[in-house]
Amino acid sequence: MVTSATITVEECRLAPKVLLHDHLDGGLRPATVVDLARRGGYDRLPADDADELAEWFATAADSGSLERYLETFAHTVAVMQTADALERVARECVEDLHADGVVYAEVRFAPELHLEQGLSLDEVVEAVLRGFAAGEAAASSGGGQPIIVRCLVTAMRHAARSREIAELAVRFRGRGVVGFDIAGAEAGNPPSRHLDAFEYLRGECSHFTIHAGEAFGLPSIHEAVAFCGTDRLGHGVRVMDDVVLPPGSRPTDSSFDGAKLGQVADYVRDKRIPLELCPSSNVQTGAVASLTDHPFNILAKLRFRVTVNTDNRLMSNTSMSREFMVLHRQFGYGWADFERFTVNAMKSAFLPFDQRLRLIDDVIKPGFEVLMG
Repeated sequence: MVTSATITVEECRLAPKVLLHDHLDGGLRPATVVDLARRGGYDRLPADDADELAEWFATAADSGSLERYLETFAHTVAVMQTADALERVARECVEDLHADGVVYAEVRFAPELHLEQGLSLDEVVEAVLRGFAAGEAAASSGGGQPIIVRCLVTAMRHAARSREIAELAVRFRGRGVVGFDIAGAEAGNPPSRHLDAFEYLRGECSHFTIHAGEAFGLPSIHEAVAFCGTDRLGHGVRVMDDVVLPPGSRPTDSSFDGAKLGQVADYVRDKRIPLELCPSSNVQTGAVASLTDHPFNILAKLRFRVTVNTDNRLMSNTSMSREFMVLHRQFGYGWADFERFTVNAMKSAFLPFDQRLRLIDDVIKPGFEVLMG
């Protein structure tokens, strides 16, 4: 186990962080959920007090089941059905990420879930992009390091609108949308069901990521990589199903020499396919048994392209700084490690190459240099 000087969550907030896997409908402020429910006449919240509601979300999400975890989104999605609500949630998302020291983020959401009060798909995306722009502007005017937030549009894997949503992503390319994603319960909904969407995106030279290897194992990752041609793996933690460790290995070890990789794991590593790992969420959804058992350190030591992410900040009661702290406490990571994971994420972003390079050279590396003294 690598040991480093003790790091605090306050220090982690100073680190320039990059976030690739964050759901807009999983990151609302509890007070905003309560307020929007009151304004919109939604009366099915399990609690009317913001603190009590926050506790309910954290408890309900902490079930060890992805399906149960996903049920919590019924309440957040219900209060995100108007343009004003979507714009507000998006703006507050940027404000919260900026306050946590995030300098670049890709925030995803499923437009098809926000049509219940008559909005069109385009109107939904436009509202969210307005919110992101407003949040960026407020962050820039407030001093400190600016934040760049881009959007991934998500199709639900159990539905049949993925081609339509892929076309939506391409239609808004260059206007704040940088890619496409599919999400939802993996079991029974393999990514290959959406080949038409992925073939369309490849034909348009458009980026996409796929939720794979979270609740479902290696077959999901194999399909996402081999059949669909994904640029990144949303979670991808179950790639460990294709790794055989030396006898007696523990997740906290400093080396895993002698580990044997199967064909899928070997391909993912060789191709440098980024893993959008979300430590706290991975435990909540049952993708891993506990933080003690999380394979983040194994995958990092085996030189997979690992990145640190939040997934759903409300449900997991987390932030990027808190995810850094989880990894620091569990594996003893220090600033040099977090710099590497952050550079991994920036290299893997769906932002043009010159902009990625500029953030790495002008923001990320100087920021970590200050922290390392």
